[in-house]
Amino acid sequence: MIRAVALFPGQGSQFRGMGRELFPRYRHLLQQANDILGFSVEKLCLDDPGDDLIKTQFTQVALFVVNALYWQDQFGESGRLPDAVCGHSLGEYNALFAAGVFDFATGLKLVKKRGELMGRQSGGGMAAVIGCDAYCVRKILDDFAFDTLDIANYNSSDQVVISGPKRDIEDVAAVFAEVPNLRYVILSVSGAFHSKYMREAGNEFGAFIRTLSFNPPRFPVISNLLARPYTSTDLITTLTSQISHPVRWLDSINYLIDQGACDFHEVGPGTTLTRLLYRIAPDLVQGVSAQ
Repeated sequence: MIRAVALFPGQGSQFRGMGRELFPRYRHLLQQANDILGFSVEKLCLDDPGDDLIKTQFTQVALFVVNALYWQDQFGESGRLPDAVCGHSLGEYNALFAAGVFDFATGLKLVKKRGELMGRQSGGGMAAVIGCDAYCVRKILDDFAFDTLDIANYNSSDQVVISGPKRDIEDVAAVFAEVPNLRYVILSVSGAFHSKYMREAGNEFGAFIRTLSFNPPRFPVISNLLARPYTSTDLITTLTSQISHPVRWLDSINYLIDQGACDFHEVGPGTTLTRLLYRIAPDLVQGVSAQ
């Protein structure tokens, strides 16, 4: 039975100053990261002198490192382990790292390549639709012939993220503005992530990860693609497809709850996933609102 679950946040949870309390304690991991990346992760996270923290190729590596430090702090040194792990988009790489599928250096190399490929795509955008379910969102997009837009994240029963060309993301705002009790929030991202526009990046990434070797997970890792645990045979194909397919977060959390999960720990900066969990299962969360 699954009871305790570690959740790793993804892009959008970053902020200047994240990791401050952890960096002095994990100099060996920071040095590994700096050697792989060619720059100081600590300086990027704390000072961000070039305003790079919002750029995909920097955001993803910074978050992977900080999430990994939170994992070491909360679980890695204590010897206690969760029964399962799950990560939102980029956070899935931290989940796989936590489960021993690859080591810290390999995970960072994977994320570095992923961020570079995803950051190469320009002209795209994303927006959160808050206040109606995925069926409602898809019907509105179809009714107004916005077939260029994909659903990228099924975050909760009343929060969906759409992805596609930036102009269409901006134009459809007027349509959603006419729907009562609905919020439409354009996200600060540089591309149409988790959509058909990422297929080329996904294919290139797939070719890259086929050059690496991986270990079987030591406890279940719930994949964004399938909302079910990884197997040792589907890791490469699942990670390849994850880039261009939606994040099935609602289904993933509901699967874990069905397996008995009742103790969720967000492992990373902020409370993004805790707030989402509150929207899905408020009885499992205390002291945090959905806002």
